[in-house]
Amino acid sequence: MTTLVCTSASDAATPATQTRSYPSFSSYMRARQPVLLRTARSLTANQSDAEDLLQTALTKTYVAWDRIEDHRALDGYVRRALLNTRTSQWRKRKVDEFACDELPEQEGLPAADPAEQQALRDAMWRAVMKLPARQRAMVVLRYYEDLSEVQTAEVLGVSVGTVKSAVSRALGKMREDPELAPAA
Repeated sequence: MTTLVCTSASDAATPATQTRSYPSFSSYMRARQPVLLRTARSLTANQSDAEDLLQTALTKTYVAWDRIEDHRALDGYVRRALLNTRTSQWRKRKVDEFACDELPEQEGLPAADPAEQQALRDAMWRAVMKLPARQRAMVVLRYYEDLSEVQTAEVLGVSVGTVKSAVSRALGKMREDPELAPAA
């Protein structure tokens, strides 16, 4: 009985008379195929894909059969080959894009009115300008320039605790600003 074997490019150079045959691989495959097929089935969407996946993993195992030192760990080797093969297939999958005449409606909250957003920004800036100079500087550095508390403290030459307390007091004053009350 002749067994067909897929060979790699490096094996193609060997003469056809030196085809490797592993009787132990055949017996292993016959004994463990149902269990390994269940594993492959859990990784794929349907039975035929699972069979193809198992065949590919067993081919890789056959090619590496003489390099596998511990034949008691063959199930683990084949399962890893299954997983690696499935991951490669998943990464190479084709993503179909379909052109359509109209863009789908975006669900969610309606977009805010740009005029209202600008009015809120203006009111916020006026509230910042009402703050004492030191608090204003800390609020601007923290929230408009997006610096951390440590960076703000370094820029102003004060401690981090000073920045925290001054920003907290400034935000408290801004919460009490009547111009910002409707926005809250």
